[in-house]
Amino acid sequence: MTETERPMRADARRNRERIMAAAGELFARQGRDAQMEEIAARAGLGMGTLYRHFPNKEALLTAMVGERFHGMADLARAAEAVADPGEAFEVLLRTYLEAADGDAAFQLALMGKDGLEWERVQRQKAEFMEVAGRIVERAVASGRVRADLTPADFVVLANGVIATMYFQPGGNADWRRHLQIVLDGIRLPPSGDAAR
Repeated sequence: MTETERPMRADARRNRERIMAAAGELFARQGRDAQMEEIAARAGLGMGTLYRHFPNKEALLTAMVGERFHGMADLARAAEAVADPGEAFEVLLRTYLEAADGDAAFQLALMGKDGLEWERVQRQKAEFMEVAGRIVERAVASGRVRADLTPADFVVLANGVIATMYFQPGGNADWRRHLQIVLDGIRLPPSGDAAR
């Protein structure tokens, strides 16, 4: 059993949870500008405890993104359960974006603008993309979205809306309006409605 596989003591687990909660709050508001000292103070822990769990800011951000992607996989499975393939795709994209709303650090990570150790979250990311890929393929096969839409396009579309979310928070650009424009551009009517 490796060091990373060994179960944590209860106090160490609680400390890690406190760090993650404090970091989540500060990173959401400040992005990468959040400082490790602020995170330790918000968690009510010393710097030594923080660094025992996370040797640097990148390791902490990576752990947080890994947890978020695990939650994203749950969102994707819920969307996959939606019976209508076109609606399932829209639910997936909407809930994915809602999960990123208000979290500057996660938005930056999703847009690839952060120095994350992505290889450490590949499993979680792949788990999400496996389900998302099935949803996209089912929507295409049903004729509810453009025939040339691919799972890779999901990431590009989401990142475009996330850029609106990040660069225009509360400003003139509303990411939900941007999302609606994206959906209108890829959505096809049910085949029986085509002649209307």
